[in-house]
Amino acid sequence: MATMASEKSTMRAEEWQARQELAACYRVFDMLGWSEMIYNHITLKVPGEEGAFLINPFGLHFSEVRASNLVKIDIDGNKLDDNPYPVNLAGFTQHSVFHRHLPDVHCIAHTHTTAGMAVSSVEGGLRATNFYACNFAGQIAYHDFEGVTVRAEEGERLIAHLGEKRAMLLRNHGILVMGGSVPEAFIKHWALQRACEIQIATMSLGTPLTVSDDVVAVHQRDLSKAQVPGGPGKADFEAMVRLVDRTDKSWRD
Repeated sequence: MATMASEKSTMRAEEWQARQELAACYRVFDMLGWSEMIYNHITLKVPGEEGAFLINPFGLHFSEVRASNLVKIDIDGNKLDDNPYPVNLAGFTQHSVFHRHLPDVHCIAHTHTTAGMAVSSVEGGLRATNFYACNFAGQIAYHDFEGVTVRAEEGERLIAHLGEKRAMLLRNHGILVMGGSVPEAFIKHWALQRACEIQIATMSLGTPLTVSDDVVAVHQRDLSKAQVPGGPGKADFEAMVRLVDRTDKSWRD
């Protein structure tokens, strides 16, 4: 795309790096089976630009997202580049409210995975019945389904229901996770997705064994001892990007 090529020549290195990291994340999500046609979103704040963030072009599959075709918008929905692609109103409405009010949140991912939607659609939501679910015990927020998220006034309730938590199950809807970086949001989504998948498998076999609050507390206390240095999800995300690169590096463009 000629216009994007000319913009890249004058783009700050920090923005291009952010674009590549976010584009890689879209490809990783697709590789792991978390795409949903042309829907769902991962957004990332643009470093050094107050109120600006990147979002996927509406109409493209996750597998088609590239660094150059990500759309840069502000928190009021105005395009900040001459990208020809539109932006999904549902994605903007939901993500912009968090980017506006949560300075610690840099990356947000929302998906409609089968497991995420299923667990968000049952009484009790996620239960502390498996290793990954124990990661999130007491740390999951819930927001009742109000229909497709296109009304700005719903944002007040999303923020209120999220509180101090940074992972949410949108009831009857799916997964929403947030991180201070792309890798952190990725690994949070990966663990929550695994927790939901395993809960579904467990409940199909019989009555799940619930982990006690005391053991959950020990588990959450000790999790950091089993992480690779470099920040939450960094090594995990880089490993997934290497897998993507084995078959397609076009996300880098």
